[in-house]
Parts: sequence; C-alpha cells; structure tokens
Amino acid sequence: MGMSVTISAANEHDAEQILKLQYLCYQREAEIYGDYTLEPLTQSLDDLRAELSQGCVLVARLGEEVVGSVRGAVDPDGTAGIAKLIVHPRMQRHGLGGRLLRAIEERLAGELEAKRYRLFTGHRSEGNLRLYRKYGYAPVGTEQVSRKLSVITLEKEATAQAFVASA
Repeated sequence: MGMSVTISAANEHDAEQILKLQYLCYQREAEIYGDYTLEPLTQSLDDLRAELSQGCVLVARLGEEVVGSVRGAVDPDGTAGIAKLIVHPRMQRHGLGGRLLRAIEERLAGELEAKRYRLFTGHRSEGNLRLYRKYGYAPVGTEQVSRKLSVITLEKEATAQAFVASA
C-alpha cells in the first residue's frame, strides 16, 4: 500500500529533518553557481529553529519523513516573502513543489492577509524559474550578487489565479 504526501505546519521536532533536506537540495544550486557558501548551506540548526518560531513554515511528509518544505512571512505592507521552497530530489517533477507553493500562498493570504507574494531565485535556476512562472509569478527585478550570481525577484498579486496544468 502506497503512502500519500501530506502538507502541514512544521513543528520544532521537524527542524533537524528540514535542515538536512535543505542541505541536500541546495547542493545542486551550489554546483550551478560554483558557490558552496550559499546561506541555506551554512544555516545553523539554531537559526532554523528561530525561523520556525517566527514565521510560517510548512512541511510535506511522506509518512514520518519530511520530503519538502517552504517558509513565508508577511511584512507590514502586506508583501509575503516566500523562501526556501525545497523538495527531496527523488520527489521532484511530481507536482509537490507546486503544492507547497499553493499551500504557503493560501496560508499567508488567509491567516496573515498577504496582498502580494514575492520570492527570488538565481538567474541560472531554470527549474525554479519555470515553476514560479507556471504559478503566475513575473520577474520584477534582478540584482547582481557576485560575478557568478544574479538574483531574480518575482512577484504576483495575492488575488492572481495560478495556472494549474491538468495532470
């Protein structure tokens, strides 16, 4: 009998699994940019625990295993920052990233009254860019962080309907 993936709020007991998954998932980004000092790869467990207590953190579980996660927070002007959307490599390309993205958007709009969503990714992260565009995000700016990395900021209004491909 197969198990299905469930999405729920993270708790303090998830911190270690999230950090390990984050480290695994950001290896590909580090390889793309030739930079293994990316913040998700250097974040401490204490810093992650602080994020869990301050913002909205969701996890995707397959049984007891955390196989995905995403974080978000809303600033005073109603802009929801969405960050660190991660999905275990073996679970990628099955719609879980989109499910997590929709779930965090719904939570941030419903509970924290987000008016718009903002996220960012590296300019060479084609899979991320493709996912974000599919769900209605549009580029609003680019910042050169280093010689190897430019960060693209994408946004969409909270009322915008995301495009959902038929399965």
